[in-house]
Amino acid sequence: MSRTVTVGIDGSPESRAAAEWAAREATLCGLPVKLVHVMDPAPEPVAQAPFEGAEARQYWGARLPRESAEGLRLRHPGVEVISEQVAGRPADVLLAEAKSAALLVLGSRGLGGVGGYLVGSVGQAVVAHTETPVVPVRAGEQAADEHTMDPVGVPSAASPYRPVVLGLDIERPHDSVIAFAFDAAVRRATALRVVHGWQIAPYYAYGLSADPEIAGELARQQASALSGTLVSWRKEFPAVEVVEESRLGAAAGHLVDASREASLVVVGRRMRGHVFGVHIGPVTHAVLHHSAAPVAVVAHG
Repeated sequence: MSRTVTVGIDGSPESRAAAEWAAREATLCGLPVKLVHVMDPAPEPVAQAPFEGAEARQYWGARLPRESAEGLRLRHPGVEVISEQVAGRPADVLLAEAKSAALLVLGSRGLGGVGGYLVGSVGQAVVAHTETPVVPVRAGEQAADEHTMDPVGVPSAASPYRPVVLGLDIERPHDSVIAFAFDAAVRRATALRVVHGWQIAPYYAYGLSADPEIAGELARQQASALSGTLVSWRKEFPAVEVVEESRLGAAAGHLVDASREASLVVVGRRMRGHVFGVHIGPVTHAVLHHSAAPVAVVAHG
């Protein structure tokens, strides 16, 4: 069986939005979309209750993936939709499912009144421990949000995609993260906006007031290093318009700003050598919680 765009569903608004996003992405990728409904085993007394027994829970649990799949097939007729119900702890099941997926999509609650995500314990555990790219999607996320306005200023999924934004650490660039971002831009026939944030070392900061040229020279060095990192990628993807942005300041803040005009933000996550705790990284953590666009977290060594 081919790899899939896999999405965890539980009937919540955020999981329904995640399923719709996954179907759209599966269309772009030419892959099936797989809906996974995790049945968290009920405690023994609940499972034996007359109206909440195993048969009733199985019946109602089976309805969700079946009806969700039927709805996606109607709204996305060109996509193969697979549905599955699995018993177990949500994080464990989704981590297992991710191993055979090209991409894992999760629902994420939006922060009330503020752009961004609220990544729960299950989502954080999955993001932190899987090697598969993960995309959290908020409730209310619409296809038109990823596109530019139409000629009369109305959001429309028929308009071109907004750029894909890549957060790039030029000191430790990783091919898997960069390749994912370029591929995403190719699928969307849009530009790739590469954002690099850099800080001035303390021993330079003291001399800035005495010699303003220092800041300018540092900025030129950083911009040159960013361009050098992307030379081979530009050659490999000549059809992709690449916009380079090397900016003084915190990378997370620049990426959050860029997300407001993005169809997708791509960030990396370093894989850890142990399984204890949740390790996402400060920049990725901040972008996940404050981005205005969906965020793809790509693990790297």
